[in-house]
Parts: sequence; C-alpha cells; structure tokens
Amino acid sequence: MNIAIIYSRAQVGIHAPLVTVEVHLTRGLPSLSIVGLPETAVKESKDRVRSAIINNHFEFPLRRITINLAPADLPKEGGRFDLAIALGILAASSQIPTEALDQYEFIGELALTGELRPVRGILPVARAVKDAGRKLILPITNVDEAGLVSATQILAATHIMEVCAHLSGNKQLPEYVPMPAYNHSPQQQDLSDVRSQHHAKRALEIAAAGGHNLLMIGPPGTGKTMLAERLPGILPPMTEQQALESAAVASISTHGFNPAKWKQRPFRNPHHTASGVALVGGGSHPRPGEISLAHHGVLFLDELPEFDRRVLEVLREPLESGRIIISRAAHQAEFPAQFQLITAMNPCPCGYLGDHSGRCHCTEDQVRRYRYRISGPLLDRIDIHIEVPNMPKEILHQTSAGKGETSAVVQTRVCAAYQRQLDRAGKPNHKMTNREVEKFCKLDNIGIHLLDTAINRLGLSARAMHRILKVARTIADLGGSDQIEPKHLSEAISYRRLDRTETLN
Repeated sequence: MNIAIIYSRAQVGIHAPLVTVEVHLTRGLPSLSIVGLPETAVKESKDRVRSAIINNHFEFPLRRITINLAPADLPKEGGRFDLAIALGILAASSQIPTEALDQYEFIGELALTGELRPVRGILPVARAVKDAGRKLILPITNVDEAGLVSATQILAATHIMEVCAHLSGNKQLPEYVPMPAYNHSPQQQDLSDVRSQHHAKRALEIAAAGGHNLLMIGPPGTGKTMLAERLPGILPPMTEQQALESAAVASISTHGFNPAKWKQRPFRNPHHTASGVALVGGGSHPRPGEISLAHHGVLFLDELPEFDRRVLEVLREPLESGRIIISRAAHQAEFPAQFQLITAMNPCPCGYLGDHSGRCHCTEDQVRRYRYRISGPLLDRIDIHIEVPNMPKEILHQTSAGKGETSAVVQTRVCAAYQRQLDRAGKPNHKMTNREVEKFCKLDNIGIHLLDTAINRLGLSARAMHRILKVARTIADLGGSDQIEPKHLSEAISYRRLDRTETLN
C-alpha cells in the first residue's frame, strides 16, 4: 500500500480540531515534503521521524514521500504530529498493519531514539477524541491530564515501538483507568489568618457569594493582598464542567496544567508592569493571557493605578462578555475569560492619605491625578469599593483565640446564597441581565427613594445603579431574604466608595 491515513489533533485556542495525516509514497528521488500549512517545528519533524524510524530497525523508504496535514488552511505547530507522521510512513510502506488505524488518534513528540515526549494541550485533545468516539494513544507523561476527561479511552506508551507492537497485535497497550477525581493541592489559605478587618471580610463574602468584582483601597500593609489570596477558599466549589474548562486553558499555556490542582480555582496575580498581551493573550500563535488563565477563578490586580491605563482598558469588554477574541491576519483564536476581578490600590501616591501620623503630604491635585489613572468606565464595572484601614497595634498581638471565622464557615454561607441564586435565575447575581434585574431586584417605595437619592448625590450611571441592585440582591440572599430590604440596599450603596466626592478630602 502506497498511502496511509492517520488521525491527530491540532490546537486552535482551547479547541483541538481534527487533522488527517495523509502519507503517500511514490517513485522518484528520495525526499520528504510536508504540506498543509506547517510551521517550522512541524517541518523539522521529518528529521526526528527519520532518526526514530532508523534507530528502531525499521526501514525508512528511499522514495518520494509526501505528507499532507489536512485541512490545508489550518495552521499546524509544534511536535505533536511526530508520532502520527512516523506511523503514517510505516503504514504506507507496509511495515505495520493499517486495518485498525481509523479506530485511533495519535499525538506525541518523538525523540531521536523513538521515545515519546509530552505535548501541551492534551486536555482539549482528550475531550475532542471522546466526542469523536475513537481511542487516544499518547505519551505516558500526558496520561494523568487526559484521564481527567471521563469516559475517554486512553492508551499510553513510552516508545514508538510499543505503539507499533500494539497495532501489529504483538503486545497490547493497557487501557488507562483514570483515578477518581482528586485534589492534591495544599489547603487553601484561611480567612481566619486576617486579623480584624471585619468590614473588608464582609465585602469579600458578598463578592464571593454573587461573583462581584471588588476594589480595596487602603495604605500599605493593611491586608489587602491577604484578603484577595483567601477569596478562592470561600468561593463555591467548582463543578466538573468548570474544572474542565479552567484546566483546558491551563493545558495550552506555556507551563501546562498540573493535575494536582484539579478543581482548585485559579488565582492569578500579574505584576503591574504586565503588557496588554500578557493580560489578555496574543502572540503570532495566540496564547491565553492572565484573564483566561483566571477562568472560573480570581484575577488580582495589586497597585491598580500603577498599571498602564491602556492595559486596564482592555479588561472592559472581557468583563462584560466573559471571553476574549485574538485576531490575526490568518486566523482568530477565542479564549474564555469568566474571571472575578479583585483589585487593590493605595489612597494616594505615597499611600498614607488620612493616616493619623500626618506623614502624607500629597496635595489634593496629586491624589486626583493618581485616581484618574483608573477610568470611570472601568470603575463602573467594579461592583464593590471598600476601604481597608490600618489596624491598631493591639490587634496584631492577639492570640489565636482572637481570630475570626474560618474560610470553611464563610464558604458554607456563600454556598447557601449561591444556591438561592441558581434556584431563582440559574446563574449568579453578577450575570443577571437588565431584564432579570428588573424582575428579581424589585424595591419598595422606601428603597426606590433611597436609590434615587444615591443616584443624585453620587452621580451614578445606569450601569452603576444596576450593579448596586445586584449587590443588594446578593446581600439579601446571604441574609436568607426573598425581598431586598432598605438595609440591604443601604449596605450595597455604602460599597461605592470611589463614587463619593468627599473621598478627596
């Protein structure tokens, strides 16, 4: 047989489209050409494949070899097609049988000795192979990640000879039996580690229950970062689907996905010097940025005004849509970005505005310019603004008996409120549409008057008004109330710290 067809998978965003590897042998001067929009690493696979075949005592055909990676208009990158190309050459030259090849999909990079090396993006591949109803043969180092996709038939090998022996019927590869869902991650940092700051903890609980974005304002050393780091520990547990989506994004990133972090909500904390591409993703071959790596988790931006304003503005659209589309001349890549934004900033350039020691000498104009680095439209998209003040020295010397509630206790209340939201609207409060806000966030006459007064005094936009109603709805859910009462609305209004003109005084 002079032609063989092998199935493999490419990587486009978080998707793994099917690639048909067609290998044709014909008469002519010995050569090997790869067509189908391969990038450099794919073109170089011919040298890896040739050495792997020869070093394992197979015959490398001295004929004209044409390898087509279809579809032709889909960009191919990396060494993920090495195994499929090698098997295609062996099958086309009748060195291995071809009868069962259509039952499998193959992925893996080859060493010159024929050993199989891991590749990125295995989780999307496993999901796609499961949907296609085939079996997946892959490097054994990728097997734990692929096994997270339930009901996928996975065969793992360490060497190309093992794959050839399996296809020839000499020695079958054992089918991988995935372990039960697990989480080997260390215990999340506990909220009880944060002394005092009861107001900030309350705001953090509300943010966790409704999925609201949060801005913390306070001088250095008051616990803003500690609070943000403990938010994942009080969020509702991830569902199987959310865990797969989050892991799929990590799988295609530079560092890949660690199965030990299965069902652990991601926490991303980029430095304020991060570029727009680092934050939202990009590159000649688009890779996910920080907002996508935080999918179904937390994106924490410390020192918010120190970020380049143009970088922060790219967050506005993903905050609303929950996705980001990276466009290039040849193609587009779409990445999910349903993250919870937690931010922190100092009250002024020196950080000590309002400190009783009087060490702040920032002028009102300097404070205004500092805060104007954050645009109004972005602030509108942050539901909760709170102050995190300095703590008295006595608090720092308290024993463990003086600690507050643990993360587990707070998470119990958060989960109860979250379930109320799912029962009512099928989604968390921060995702409610304007029509759903009108339906589920109705106010009595006292509440309407209170909200109108806040709008007039604070100059709130329509978006900010709706966000106040969503936060009030979450506060009511935490209190087990079916109606938004004036006390719930008053608390929600109090969390619009930067909408008050007196903050500059």
